[in-house]
Amino acid sequence: MNDPVAESLKLRDIHLPPPPDFWPPAPGWWLLAVIVLALLAWAGVIVWKRARLRQTQRRLLGLLDELERTGSHEPRKLAELSILLRRIALMHYPRQQVAGLTGESWLHFLDSSGGDGGFANGPGRVLAEGPYMPDLPGGYDPGNVTALVRDWIRKNAGRRDGA
Repeated sequence: MNDPVAESLKLRDIHLPPPPDFWPPAPGWWLLAVIVLALLAWAGVIVWKRARLRQTQRRLLGLLDELERTGSHEPRKLAELSILLRRIALMHYPRQQVAGLTGESWLHFLDSSGGDGGFANGPGRVLAEGPYMPDLPGGYDPGNVTALVRDWIRKNAGRRDGA
């Protein structure tokens, strides 16, 4: 079994190379790591923005609750409700679109931005005229106005700034 030729050449058995090291990883793994980190950062930013929007919405609804607790709905309170709505509108809509609106145009803006007709043709109409009346109209229901304002805040406080 001994081959004289093999013995004369003094050949050695085949040696396998060592297994590849764990570090540094191949370029594909680096690319995958960068993509995963970018996706995680993007998701983190989205979660952070949504949390801020929810916090803003809770704060604004808290201001509305505070206005509700201050007593009866007299003309001064209606003016404060309108001011709160205007501040929210200025936070989320272009100043040129909102700042100069008064009366009917203000009510139509509120309807078009989430009021669904409740301001110009519903209980929210009192926001345009009520602050200037010595006595509020007989059909005025403060609960309906507050519910309408609360609904508008929920729809608009969740908007992204400048959207």
